[in-house]
Amino acid sequence: MYIIGICGLSGSGKSSVSKAVLDRFPGKICVLEHDMYYYAKKDKPKILNYDHPDALETSLMIKHINDLSSGRTIKRPIYDFKISDRVDDYVEIKPRPILIVEGLLLFNIAELMPIFDLRIYIDVPLDMAIIRRIKRDHIDRGRTVKSIIDQYHSTVRDAAINMVQPSRYLADLIIPQGATNLAALEVLYGKIRDLLSTGDSPNGFIKNRES
Repeated sequence: MYIIGICGLSGSGKSSVSKAVLDRFPGKICVLEHDMYYYAKKDKPKILNYDHPDALETSLMIKHINDLSSGRTIKRPIYDFKISDRVDDYVEIKPRPILIVEGLLLFNIAELMPIFDLRIYIDVPLDMAIIRRIKRDHIDRGRTVKSIIDQYHSTVRDAAINMVQPSRYLADLIIPQGATNLAALEVLYGKIRDLLSTGDSPNGFIKNRES
């Protein structure tokens, strides 16, 4: 299995890039979203900062990545942003030749870094990202605009400037403007196409750093 990490600001378009790849290579890609691994309230009742690695059960996601790499189906948790808690359900994800892991803090977690064969950073201006976040959280997650802006001032902006944006320098590939950058997507599609041409168990043909 070849593992791609996609990182970027909240609202940068990480999920749109993942979906574009899924649509281009049906049946060959599986996706894990880091934000589905926020702790359940019963396990961590008081999460003060959702834009910090401590808010996420990354150890469980790493276990699931290892299970998928070993050919085992996993039960990925479901985090409901409308109630800010995990629900008592799961999504079954079967292993595919290519695994995409997406999340805004991926490159800030040391345990995750050696896992990725390719690191991608989705680069958009901070103001554009927050506008997208306001629209998403208000329309899709039922939050008030005031609560979104309050959270932005209290934790989101600091995490974006001090953790997420600096992590772009750890990326192998930077995609400005995300899924609207069709030229960059074609470069990524070409990489994946080459990997899949080796069969259904690609290990990557470029290993530019030690595990």
